[in-house]
Parts: sequence; C-alpha cells; structure tokens
Amino acid sequence: MIDLDYLNYLETILTDNRKGRFLEVLQNRTKHFTVAVEDVYQLHNTSAVMRSCEVFGVQELNVIEERFGKRIDKQIAMGAQKWVDVIRHDSVSGCISSLREKGYQIIATTPHEKDCTLEKFDISKPTALFFGTEKEGLSEEVMQQADGFLKIPMVGFTESLNISVSAAIIIQDLTNRLRRSDIDWKLTDAEILEKRLDWARKSIKNIKGIEARYYQDKL
Repeated sequence: MIDLDYLNYLETILTDNRKGRFLEVLQNRTKHFTVAVEDVYQLHNTSAVMRSCEVFGVQELNVIEERFGKRIDKQIAMGAQKWVDVIRHDSVSGCISSLREKGYQIIATTPHEKDCTLEKFDISKPTALFFGTEKEGLSEEVMQQADGFLKIPMVGFTESLNISVSAAIIIQDLTNRLRRSDIDWKLTDAEILEKRLDWARKSIKNIKGIEARYYQDKL
C-alpha cells in the first residue's frame, strides 16, 4: 500500500519538470511484454538490453544468472537500471515458473522450424521474450518449455545478430505495435503510484535522511 502523504512530500522536493517527466514516461510504460536474458556472458549485452527496455517502455527485465553470477554494467546501462525493474533469477526453471504464474506465455527468440516472423507475431497475449547467450543461444530447457518461437526476418548471408541488436529490434517493433492497438497494455494506477514513489526516492540525494525526518515528524 502506497503512503500517499509520503509520496506527496517527496514530490514537493522534485521540480515540476521532473514530476511531469515521470508522468509522461509512465504513460508509455508496459508490463504486457517482459524480457528475459539467459546467462549472457558479455556484460555489455545485458546492459544494452536493459537500455532497450527502458527506451521502448518495457518496465521489467528478468536476468537469469545461473552460470556467470550477478553482474550489471552500470556504465553501459547509462542509468537505465534506475528506471527499469531488474528481476534476478538463479535458475531457468525458477524464472519460467515465476513468469507463468504472472500470466505470461514464454516465447523463445530464435530461428526454429515452428517459429513465427516478427511481423506476424500475435501481440494480444502477455508475453515474456527470452534471449539467449552470445554463442550458444537459448538453453534446451527454454526451448522445450517455450510456448512459441519468434525470429527476425533476414535476407543476408549471415542470418545472425548480436543479442542486444536482436532485442532492440524486437522490443521496438512489438511495443510500437502495442501502442497502436486496442489492447489494455498500460500500467495500472497502483503500479504508476508505486513507480512514482520508487523514482522519486531514486532522484533525491540523502533520501535516507529525508525519509527518517519525515517519519520522525509524524510521530
């Protein structure tokens, strides 16, 4: 439950431009799509995917850290880690189970005999888009549990893209289509309030001291 008095108090510290920008960005945020990256070894690729989520309005990024540990390159992310919710998972099975419980279908982004091309993909269902490692692609576990397979149409010889490039293309295309649709894709009012509070706290220096004084004054 959001403490509205506390939120209003924090927002008196922010500039009007900052508060307005928060509201503008949140109107374009979505959880209809979420992204999952599986054991990406090159750290800048995970961070670049995070930036794509932030730029194109996907609020949550799931990071599976089964093999390579907990690492996010803040410099490459360019501050995106402040605005995107990073949900960490220590196993593929745990990530998939969590996403299914939230109502997402699992879509593996990889060339596959039963795949669907980007322009034909049905955007109506809440979807978790899975991206794999640089060399090996997605694990067999993801491939076996996937509800579907998605690929980017290519006409060159290489037929291969870096994970961060693939993610940017797919996220940009699907979120643009989503915003032009009649699907109820926006954050709920409660989710918007939650992010307003979260972002306000992340934007204020010495937030712990300010928070302590606020609750002390309420006693």
